[in-house]
Amino acid sequence: MVKAYIAGTCDTKGAELRYIKGLIEAVGLETCLVDLGTGKGDGGPVDIPAAEVAAHHLEGAGAVLLGDDRGRAVTAMADAFAHFVRTRSDIGGMIGAGGSGNTALVASGMRALPLGVPKILVSTVASGDVAPYVGPNDIAMIYSVADVAGLNSITRSVLGNAAHALSGMMQHKVPHVPAEKPAIGLTMFGVTTVCVDQVRELLDAEYDCLVFHATGTGGQSMEKLAENGFVRGCIDVTTTEVCDLLMGGVFSAGEARLDTLATAGLPYVGSCGALDMVNFGAKETIPEKYRARNIYVHNPQVSLMRTNAAENRAIGEWIGNKLNTFTGPVRFLLPEKGVSLIDAPDMPFHDPAADAALFEALEATLIATEARQLVRCPLHINDAEFAAALVAAWRDITH
Repeated sequence: MVKAYIAGTCDTKGAELRYIKGLIEAVGLETCLVDLGTGKGDGGPVDIPAAEVAAHHLEGAGAVLLGDDRGRAVTAMADAFAHFVRTRSDIGGMIGAGGSGNTALVASGMRALPLGVPKILVSTVASGDVAPYVGPNDIAMIYSVADVAGLNSITRSVLGNAAHALSGMMQHKVPHVPAEKPAIGLTMFGVTTVCVDQVRELLDAEYDCLVFHATGTGGQSMEKLAENGFVRGCIDVTTTEVCDLLMGGVFSAGEARLDTLATAGLPYVGSCGALDMVNFGAKETIPEKYRARNIYVHNPQVSLMRTNAAENRAIGEWIGNKLNTFTGPVRFLLPEKGVSLIDAPDMPFHDPAADAALFEALEATLIATEARQLVRCPLHINDAEFAAALVAAWRDITH
């Protein structure tokens, strides 16, 4: 029998967590209240005490229950909770509630759960940047409106809705559909949509094509699925997240982009999609050092900066060095007539010299082998012929 796990610091959020527990039990589900408190306060009656969770830290409970150093204790408890979650086989869903500390603690455990297990996190920080908490995971965050500090007309409503949402998710399972086709991952941006749509059309009869928006968490999500065996390989058309990593944009997937794919040994076809742009927020948020550059306002919330030749050389070297670590077959295609919708003649980011610097750096850095090859294509990335070339490369390394 699976249970709804209610997790949080019971010494400070005990009443709120027990309120959630009661509502879930009222609909007939079993629950498990897990205390993640690191202070000296009494958490009251719980199903799993904090000391039991802390004992799952790799260095033992002593690394978690540190006395007065709350910051270190919370960080250690988050690690311990993630290890604890991996040992449980009865988690049918998980819910937590609190401020930034509680959010960090509970999210750590939620990220350790498999895709599809219901996860709801009520948080005071849910209306801001939640990427550090959610990452490439299916965690539903609900803004608490009022602080999770006592039961009142607001918190009862918000926490109650969250409790009932988790109950509904657990009681009404998503119908299982047997996988008829193997899944592959593809990366897309608005400026490479034409290309990816054409690739999907060419492969749809054979593969379940999972498309990921290359916004930082998109690349992370695709690699997480690759790591967990959900996809058979990737056609990584849109590697633009590397631009944001190296130039300080808002859509970076981090230094680890491509690392999981490199070690997974899966077939990999990549390209230079949107390597002509760095993403920022509204125009006024662009760093001062970039404001004189070629800027394209994509919409009121997103501004794009054209990468220059020096930046493209750095991008090419970074990607080339990553590709050299791949253990599986690699084909990386270079669209010589443009890498995005707005990198074309008479378009705002058309810069053949900058693109050439990117391609030359890739060629100079990548160590070509029978399994790892770079392919120049005298085409634009959104040309139908380029989509066909990507598919041909995929077939070459998978058949």
